[in-house]
Amino acid sequence: MRQLSDHIAVITGAGSGIGRAIALRLAGEGAQVVVNDLRPEAADAVVAAITAAGGKAAAAPGDVSSPDDVAGVFERCRDTFGDCSLLVNNAGFVHQSLFEDLTVDEWDRMIAVHLRGTFLCARQAIPTMLERGDGVIINIASQLGQIGGIELCHYSAAKAGIIGLTKSLAREVGKRGVRVNAVAPGPINTELVRNLSEQWRSAKAAELPLGHFGEPEDVADTVAFLASPRARIYVGQTLGPNSGDVML
Repeated sequence: MRQLSDHIAVITGAGSGIGRAIALRLAGEGAQVVVNDLRPEAADAVVAAITAAGGKAAAAPGDVSSPDDVAGVFERCRDTFGDCSLLVNNAGFVHQSLFEDLTVDEWDRMIAVHLRGTFLCARQAIPTMLERGDGVIINIASQLGQIGGIELCHYSAAKAGIIGLTKSLAREVGKRGVRVNAVAPGPINTELVRNLSEQWRSAKAAELPLGHFGEPEDVADTVAFLASPRARIYVGQTLGPNSGDVML
Protein backbone atom coordinates (compact mmCIF):
# COMPACT_ATOMS: atom_id res chain seq x y z
CA MET A 1 0.00 0.00 0.00
CA ARG A 2 1.19 3.50 -0.89
CA GLN A 3 0.22 5.07 2.41
CA LEU A 4 1.92 8.42 1.84
CA SER A 5 0.53 9.36 -1.56
CA ASP A 6 -1.12 12.47 -0.12
CA HIS A 7 2.12 13.82 1.30
CA ILE A 8 4.62 16.35 0.02
CA ALA A 9 7.81 15.62 1.93
CA VAL A 10 10.92 17.69 2.60
CA ILE A 11 13.85 15.59 3.80
CA THR A 12 17.03 17.35 4.88
CA GLY A 13 20.46 15.79 4.59
CA ALA A 14 19.00 13.25 2.17
CA GLY A 15 21.97 12.89 -0.17
CA SER A 16 23.42 9.82 1.54
CA GLY A 17 23.11 7.42 4.45
CA ILE A 18 19.98 7.54 6.58
CA GLY A 19 18.53 10.53 4.71
CA ARG A 20 18.88 8.79 1.36
CA ALA A 21 17.19 5.66 2.69
CA ILE A 22 14.34 7.76 4.07
CA ALA A 23 13.88 9.61 0.77
CA LEU A 24 13.75 6.37 -1.21
CA ARG A 25 11.34 4.77 1.24
CA LEU A 26 8.92 7.70 1.43
CA ALA A 27 8.94 8.07 -2.35
CA GLY A 28 8.23 4.35 -2.62
CA GLU A 29 5.23 4.90 -0.34
CA GLY A 30 3.91 7.49 -2.79
CA ALA A 31 5.12 10.77 -1.30
CA GLN A 32 6.40 13.56 -3.53
CA VAL A 33 9.87 14.20 -2.15
CA VAL A 34 12.09 17.26 -1.98
CA VAL A 35 15.66 16.10 -1.44
CA ASN A 36 17.84 18.55 0.46
CA ASP A 37 21.58 18.15 0.91
CA LEU A 38 24.54 20.45 1.34
CA ARG A 39 26.05 18.81 -1.76
CA PRO A 40 24.02 19.49 -4.93
CA GLU A 41 25.42 16.45 -6.74
CA ALA A 42 24.34 14.14 -3.91
CA ALA A 43 20.79 15.54 -3.92
CA ASP A 44 20.62 15.16 -7.72
CA ALA A 45 21.73 11.53 -7.50
CA VAL A 46 18.96 10.66 -5.06
CA VAL A 47 16.38 12.43 -7.21
CA ALA A 48 17.59 10.43 -10.20
CA ALA A 49 17.21 7.18 -8.25
CA ILE A 50 13.67 8.08 -7.19
CA THR A 51 12.52 9.13 -10.64
CA ALA A 52 14.10 6.04 -12.21
CA ALA A 53 11.90 3.97 -9.89
CA GLY A 54 8.79 5.88 -11.00
CA GLY A 55 8.61 8.31 -8.09
CA LYS A 56 8.40 12.09 -7.97
CA ALA A 57 11.27 14.11 -6.53
CA ALA A 58 13.11 17.42 -6.79
CA ALA A 59 16.49 18.54 -5.50
CA ALA A 60 16.85 21.52 -3.16
CA PRO A 61 20.46 21.91 -2.05
CA GLY A 62 21.33 24.16 0.84
CA ASP A 63 22.75 24.53 4.34
CA VAL A 64 20.06 23.94 6.97
CA SER A 65 21.81 26.29 9.39
CA SER A 66 21.21 29.21 6.99
CA PRO A 67 17.77 30.88 7.17
CA ASP A 68 18.05 31.99 3.54
CA ASP A 69 18.98 28.50 2.33
CA VAL A 70 16.15 26.94 4.31
CA ALA A 71 13.67 29.44 2.88
CA GLY A 72 14.92 28.46 -0.57
CA VAL A 73 14.33 24.77 0.10
CA PHE A 74 10.71 25.37 1.03
CA GLU A 75 10.22 27.75 -1.88
CA ARG A 76 11.48 24.99 -4.17
CA CYS A 77 8.97 22.63 -2.55
CA ARG A 78 6.04 25.02 -3.06
CA ASP A 79 6.98 25.81 -6.64
CA THR A 80 7.38 22.15 -7.60
CA PHE A 81 4.76 20.22 -5.63
CA GLY A 82 2.98 22.55 -3.19
CA ASP A 83 3.24 23.17 0.55
CA CYS A 84 5.19 20.71 2.66
CA SER A 85 2.99 18.34 4.64
CA LEU A 86 5.72 16.01 5.89
CA LEU A 87 9.07 17.28 7.18
CA VAL A 88 11.95 15.00 8.13
CA ASN A 89 14.76 16.90 9.85
CA ASN A 90 17.68 14.59 9.23
CA ALA A 91 20.65 16.78 8.26
CA GLY A 92 23.68 16.32 10.47
CA PHE A 93 27.26 15.22 10.83
CA VAL A 94 29.49 13.50 13.38
CA HIS A 95 32.77 14.81 14.77
CA GLN A 96 34.88 13.29 17.55
CA SER A 97 36.73 15.33 20.15
CA LEU A 98 37.52 15.09 23.82
CA PHE A 99 35.67 17.83 25.67
CA GLU A 100 38.89 19.58 26.74
CA ASP A 101 39.99 19.79 23.09
CA LEU A 102 36.64 20.95 21.72
CA THR A 103 36.75 24.43 20.18
CA VAL A 104 34.00 27.02 20.29
CA ASP A 105 33.72 26.88 16.49
CA GLU A 106 33.29 23.09 16.55
CA TRP A 107 30.61 23.38 19.24
CA ASP A 108 28.77 26.16 17.40
CA ARG A 109 28.78 24.32 14.06
CA MET A 110 27.41 21.16 15.64
CA ILE A 111 24.56 23.03 17.32
CA ALA A 112 23.92 25.09 14.18
CA VAL A 113 23.46 22.15 11.83
CA HIS A 114 21.52 19.85 14.14
CA LEU A 115 19.45 21.99 16.49
CA ARG A 116 19.28 25.34 14.69
CA GLY A 117 18.64 23.50 11.41
CA THR A 118 15.75 21.57 12.93
CA PHE A 119 14.29 24.80 14.29
CA LEU A 120 14.65 26.70 11.01
CA CYS A 121 13.04 23.97 8.92
CA ALA A 122 10.17 23.43 11.37
CA ARG A 123 9.59 27.18 11.42
CA GLN A 124 9.18 27.14 7.65
CA ALA A 125 6.84 24.14 7.62
CA ILE A 126 4.61 24.84 10.61
CA PRO A 127 2.52 27.83 9.38
CA THR A 128 0.93 26.06 6.41
CA MET A 129 0.53 22.84 8.39
CA LEU A 130 -1.39 24.73 11.09
CA GLU A 131 -3.42 26.54 8.47
CA ARG A 132 -4.53 23.18 7.02
CA GLY A 133 -4.86 21.56 10.44
CA ASP A 134 -2.73 18.66 9.28
CA GLY A 135 0.97 17.80 9.05
CA VAL A 136 3.78 15.57 10.26
CA ILE A 137 7.25 16.51 11.50
CA ILE A 138 9.82 13.83 12.28
CA ASN A 139 13.13 14.88 13.82
CA ILE A 140 16.11 12.56 13.60
CA ALA A 141 17.89 12.61 16.95
CA SER A 142 20.25 9.93 18.31
CA GLN A 143 20.45 7.52 21.21
CA LEU A 144 23.47 9.57 22.28
CA GLY A 145 21.03 12.40 23.01
CA GLN A 146 19.57 10.05 25.63
CA ILE A 147 22.71 8.47 27.14
CA GLY A 148 25.62 10.66 26.03
CA GLY A 149 28.78 9.61 24.25
CA ILE A 150 32.50 9.79 24.97
CA GLU A 151 34.28 12.24 22.65
CA LEU A 152 30.82 13.29 21.43
CA CYS A 153 29.68 15.85 24.00
CA HIS A 154 28.73 18.43 21.36
CA TYR A 155 26.91 15.87 19.20
CA SER A 156 25.07 14.41 22.21
CA ALA A 157 24.04 17.86 23.42
CA ALA A 158 22.68 18.81 20.00
CA LYS A 159 20.68 15.61 19.73
CA ALA A 160 19.33 15.97 23.28
CA GLY A 161 18.17 19.44 22.27
CA ILE A 162 16.30 17.97 19.31
CA ILE A 163 14.48 15.55 21.61
CA GLY A 164 13.48 18.40 23.92
CA LEU A 165 12.34 20.52 21.00
CA THR A 166 10.29 17.61 19.68
CA LYS A 167 8.42 17.18 22.95
CA SER A 168 7.72 20.87 23.42
CA LEU A 169 6.59 21.48 19.85
CA ALA A 170 4.38 18.38 19.97
CA ARG A 171 2.58 19.81 23.01
CA GLU A 172 2.06 23.14 21.26
CA VAL A 173 0.68 21.90 17.95
CA GLY A 174 -0.72 18.42 18.58
CA LYS A 175 -4.28 19.61 19.21
CA ARG A 176 -4.05 21.70 16.05
CA GLY A 177 -3.52 18.69 13.80
CA VAL A 178 0.27 18.50 13.52
CA ARG A 179 2.04 15.42 14.84
CA VAL A 180 5.67 15.89 15.91
CA ASN A 181 7.86 12.91 16.83
CA ALA A 182 11.52 11.96 16.90
CA VAL A 183 13.59 8.97 15.91
CA ALA A 184 16.75 8.28 17.91
CA PRO A 185 18.83 5.72 16.00
CA GLY A 186 21.67 3.83 17.57
CA PRO A 187 24.85 3.24 15.58
CA ILE A 188 23.94 2.77 11.92
CA ASN A 189 26.22 1.57 9.15
CA THR A 190 26.65 4.85 7.30
CA GLU A 191 29.63 6.79 6.05
CA LEU A 192 29.32 9.14 9.02
CA VAL A 193 29.72 6.30 11.51
CA ARG A 194 32.44 4.61 9.46
CA ASN A 195 34.42 7.86 9.76
CA LEU A 196 34.57 7.40 13.53
CA SER A 197 37.57 5.57 14.90
CA GLU A 198 37.77 1.78 14.60
CA GLN A 199 38.36 1.66 18.35
CA TRP A 200 35.10 3.52 19.02
CA ARG A 201 33.10 1.38 16.59
CA SER A 202 34.42 -1.92 17.94
CA ALA A 203 33.80 -0.90 21.54
CA LYS A 204 30.31 0.32 20.73
CA ALA A 205 29.32 -2.85 18.89
CA ALA A 206 30.47 -4.91 21.88
CA GLU A 207 28.14 -2.92 24.16
CA LEU A 208 25.01 -3.57 22.10
CA PRO A 209 22.62 -6.38 23.09
CA LEU A 210 22.35 -7.32 19.41
CA GLY A 211 26.11 -7.07 18.96
CA HIS A 212 25.93 -5.17 15.69
CA PHE A 213 24.93 -1.84 14.17
CA GLY A 214 21.73 -1.22 12.23
CA GLU A 215 21.25 -0.28 8.59
CA PRO A 216 19.85 2.97 7.13
CA GLU A 217 16.75 1.08 6.00
CA ASP A 218 15.93 0.24 9.63
CA VAL A 219 15.62 3.94 10.37
CA ALA A 220 13.68 4.57 7.15
CA ASP A 221 11.14 1.92 8.22
CA THR A 222 10.62 3.73 11.52
CA VAL A 223 10.17 7.09 9.79
CA ALA A 224 7.70 5.63 7.28
CA PHE A 225 5.64 4.26 10.16
CA LEU A 226 5.57 7.60 12.02
CA ALA A 227 4.58 9.39 8.82
CA SER A 228 1.70 7.01 8.14
CA PRO A 229 -1.87 6.96 9.46
CA ARG A 230 -0.89 3.90 11.52
CA ALA A 231 0.96 6.27 13.88
CA ARG A 232 -2.00 8.62 14.35
CA ILE A 233 -1.75 8.57 18.17
CA TYR A 234 2.04 8.89 18.33
CA VAL A 235 2.80 12.44 19.49
CA GLY A 236 5.97 13.72 21.13
CA GLN A 237 7.51 10.25 21.11
CA THR A 238 11.10 9.23 20.50
CA LEU A 239 11.34 5.84 18.80
CA GLY A 240 14.65 4.00 19.02
CA PRO A 241 15.96 1.72 16.27
CA ASN A 242 19.13 1.30 18.30
CA SER A 243 20.14 -2.41 18.53
CA GLY A 244 19.12 -2.30 22.21
CA ASP A 245 21.54 0.44 23.25
CA VAL A 246 18.66 2.31 24.96
CA MET A 247 15.70 0.41 26.42
CA LEU A 248 12.70 2.40 27.57
